Amino acid sequence: MTDITAAMQEGVKGLFPELLGIQFVKAEPEGVRAELTVRKELCTVPGIMHGGAIMGFADTLGAVATALNLPQGAATTTIESKTNFFAPARSGATIVGDCTPLHRGKTTMVWQTRVTVDEKLVALVTQTQMVIAPRA
Repeated sequence: MTDITAAMQEGVKGLFPELLGIQFVKAEPEGVRAELTVRKELCTVPGIMHGGAIMGFADTLGAVATALNLPQGAATTTIESKTNFFAPARSGATIVGDCTPLHRGKTTMVWQTRVTVDEKLVALVTQTQMVIAPRA
């Protein structure tokens, strides 16, 4: 685990990403990779990961990736997100998210996160993050 990855993991303590159980594997300006073990609390009936939990997982990766690309003092927020679901993630499985940039601009950044289980595509999430300039 790199220093940046460890810092991201430490930075989410006590927050929603920790509640979800996100474990960062890689966190660099070029992309973020994380894993999450699907627990019963994140599922609908019968033991299938809730789509909102998958979206929250992917949104976190895109936000972290954006944060790693922000100028000093800037902030970010998600302004758009689209998810396509392809397969279920079952309780007990480990999902993997690979978040890569489609656009890294001065006012917006667009990220795509592939969510997989055993390399099988579960969801594809594309999100736009707004870059909030530092206050003067």
